[in-house]
Amino acid sequence: MLQLVKYKWEDFHDYCALVADDHVMKYITGKGMSEEQAREKFTSIMQINEEDDLLGYFKVLDDAAGFIGDCKLVSYKYDRAVLEIGYLLQQIFWKRGFGTKICETLLEQAGEIAPCKDVIGIIDPDNIASRRLLEKFGFESYFIGEEDGVSTEKLILRR
Repeated sequence: MLQLVKYKWEDFHDYCALVADDHVMKYITGKGMSEEQAREKFTSIMQINEEDDLLGYFKVLDDAAGFIGDCKLVSYKYDRAVLEIGYLLQQIFWKRGFGTKICETLLEQAGEIAPCKDVIGIIDPDNIASRRLLEKFGFESYFIGEEDGVSTEKLILRR
């Protein structure tokens, strides 16, 4: 069974190890983060987590395997009327159904928190596995292009 637990400051080591992995970060930043980059991002994550009890960034724990990755359910930075979901998994947990379980859990939470808000997922257009996962849950692509200097595809689940 999966648990989503909001990050705490003492979780930085797990977060840093996750985002330092070039394979994990291939479709996010193109390569793993340095410790300094990870600390900067983690600080912003902790600020977001303090703003809202229900929304934020979560470590993903599996009963058997422990820490397997992280995910987010946040207000979309360009439109606060929309929620955004996302996730990262350690490579050893890819293609084992965890992405589906995480997405399902995030969408359940989004439905409880704000049942009328649309939900978006933002991916690298080359990340076919993530696109298929979002489409499985009814998301539809509505933007492919560049945003903030990064190749981006946005998919939306309209509610």
